[in-house]
Amino acid sequence: MSKIEDKVCNKILERSKVGESKYGTTMERTDLSRLDWLIHAQEEAMDLAVYLQKLIDEEEKKKCNENCRCESRIPKWTRTTSMDELKE
Repeated sequence: MSKIEDKVCNKILERSKVGESKYGTTMERTDLSRLDWLIHAQEEAMDLAVYLQKLIDEEEKKKCNENCRCESRIPKWTRTTSMDELKE
């Protein structure tokens, strides 16, 4: 295995210890249904999507410069026709 794979394996072992300490059980638990496991996995995936969006937003902000035409650099009055939006 590579050093990168070793790091991942070590992180999995550490998470396993934290999880067992926190929840008092392991992944071998039998009290959850298949649907419960699917819901847990979906919730983890949604968290991942939120983390990814945050990082994407941060990277996009870094790209913005004086020649940029992204929304944050265009005056609000040129992007809307609603007076209510201008008040925000």
